[in-house]
Amino acid sequence: MAATDYDLPQNAANFAPLSPLSFLARTAAVHPNRIAVIHGTRRTTWAQAGERCRRLASALARLGVAKGDTVAAMLPNIPEMFEAHFAVPMTGAILNALNIRLDAATIAFILQHGEARVLLTDREFSATIQAALALIPEARRPLVIDVIDPLAPPGARLGTLEYEALLATGDPAYPITPPADEWDAIALNYTSGTTGNPKGVVYHHRGAYLNATSNVLTWGMAPHPVYLWTLPMFHCNGWCFPWTITAVAGTHVCLRRVEPTAVLDAIVTHGVTHMCGAPIIANMLINVPDDAYPDFAGRTVEFMTAGAPPPAAVIAGIEQRGFHITHVYGLTEVYGPVTVCAWQDEWNDLPADRQAAIKARQGVPYHSLDGLMIADARTLAPMPKDGTTMGEVFMRGNPVMKGYLKNPAATAEAFAGGWFHTGDLGVWHADGYIELKDRSKDIIISGGENISTIEVEDVLYKHPAILEAAVVGRPDPTWGETPCAFVTLKPGTTATPEELIDFCRANLARFKVPKTVVFGPLPKTSTGKMQKYVLREKAAAL
Repeated sequence: MAATDYDLPQNAANFAPLSPLSFLARTAAVHPNRIAVIHGTRRTTWAQAGERCRRLASALARLGVAKGDTVAAMLPNIPEMFEAHFAVPMTGAILNALNIRLDAATIAFILQHGEARVLLTDREFSATIQAALALIPEARRPLVIDVIDPLAPPGARLGTLEYEALLATGDPAYPITPPADEWDAIALNYTSGTTGNPKGVVYHHRGAYLNATSNVLTWGMAPHPVYLWTLPMFHCNGWCFPWTITAVAGTHVCLRRVEPTAVLDAIVTHGVTHMCGAPIIANMLINVPDDAYPDFAGRTVEFMTAGAPPPAAVIAGIEQRGFHITHVYGLTEVYGPVTVCAWQDEWNDLPADRQAAIKARQGVPYHSLDGLMIADARTLAPMPKDGTTMGEVFMRGNPVMKGYLKNPAATAEAFAGGWFHTGDLGVWHADGYIELKDRSKDIIISGGENISTIEVEDVLYKHPAILEAAVVGRPDPTWGETPCAFVTLKPGTTATPEELIDFCRANLARFKVPKTVVFGPLPKTSTGKMQKYVLREKAAAL
């Protein structure tokens, strides 16, 4: 008899929807006395964390928050932001973690577009939130709940409810109920659009569960890690790590601001084992003076980095400081990282600079990602694995978003042909590892030649005087455009444009060498990515 002839339906005994909510229920029950959250002098056990999440969920439900509603959070990396990642979906609602550095007009757009019913907001951002609320018709404004963190700078109260008082009204035994359907939305994140309004990316419980567990497998995490929050929880829900660290009964070490001294102090004080962040965090730590660097007592801190591909020089530099780099890659639309440069033992015998160059590749799929390829952007024909033929990066699988909120045209375009179109350009190596070369919008075409800005930046970072570098195209009447380098020098160093151009000429093909060098601070997003559209505007105006 064929297997399809058996009548073996799903039932309560053999099937449950996948949801990261299950991680909290298990960890609070199995490890109730372990420390779950550290924030300043505050210490919260897993039993207490579970109760606080249940209380918040109960209190929100009593306010009328229900399935399909949106709860927004304008919070830094503090315990209340961690709690929202569990409490909000426990009610069936959707968490919209807001980028704390956005302007009032953008915040107002997001609150209205996402139809936020409730807003949790930290006093530090009261001026921005007050201005945003003024732009929203009164009937569409969310209910404001003030979070009063003792470590926050002064700020006005905006709502009639305060977070701790609200928790006191909640039921500590409120049930942690999984969604009826794992395809239900769990989170809403907005892309940092460079033109026009940002797009709302919708995540589901299944994808959040699978990518959270894939983080454990990818990083080889043992139980009870001590995780330092140097990555914003508002960025792709902290790459799913609020759920990941909970799954392995780890400790969340909160950090309101990412500053070198605070990061290093936390590593030493709390015995931090893991942290994440953009390459700018690594670059920041590399440049701490030797006499200010603490002793890690022989420990190595695991550092997962993504965002713009880290220059090989940055990877080599941070590993000399006592960190071990794991390089991953992803986008907002795929819950954060979904590929990793999985390390091979035979690479251990290579010179350090060669190891760093290999580690800068974006690598192979996470366990949760079913498909990854470099292909022709129009035909989706896979590119040869020769390490040189450039194409677009395509992905598919469970950790791909449900789609863009209220934007069916953009959703259809992103999923055309049954693959998610990333808009990133890269090459495929013979070993199956991918390597990003640029965003499609950032590639420089000079005299018909494609120039990878990442390749040029990688060379610039090798110069001993350069702290940060970003390369964009500058309009040129003869060549169409030429490379223009914007650089920030390390304190106490000097360099001239001519010196840097000569340095690049010695390390690059001539047509890839910057024709222009501009010194000064570089504009960045709140997650540390260079705002190249700002630099392109500056280059065009030169």
